[in-house]
Amino acid sequence: MIHRLNDEIDIEIVRLMQDGRRHLEKLNILKATSGIRSDWHNFVLSEINDHVIRVSVIDRDFHWHRHLDSDEAFIVLEGELNIDLEERTEVLKPGDFMTIPKGVLHRTRAKGRTVNITFEHRSSKAVGDP
Repeated sequence: MIHRLNDEIDIEIVRLMQDGRRHLEKLNILKATSGIRSDWHNFVLSEINDHVIRVSVIDRDFHWHRHLDSDEAFIVLEGELNIDLEERTEVLKPGDFMTIPKGVLHRTRAKGRTVNITFEHRSSKAVGDP
């Protein structure tokens, strides 16, 4: 599935995802996401074995949820991402990394536009309040 970013980046992502050499090519994630203006945009950047690396551009809160079958790891590239847990809130800034173990109730809240990478199992589904 290809998400609309802009014509130049769309072509690059399609080429990288369809070309067997996709792991031998580089893509600047901040440049690729610079034109995204929606309050939530999530796409698969790459598949690694049975996991996916997703890029998320968010500017809103996500609902409380958990992943029953997979841990979820976050790396913030731009902006500030709050990760609410039942007992506390962690604030992630550029360069910060955090893993949420499977089954742990959490939600993300962006403080302004935030670009982050998530790493999780390919079949991972969020379970919780819509």
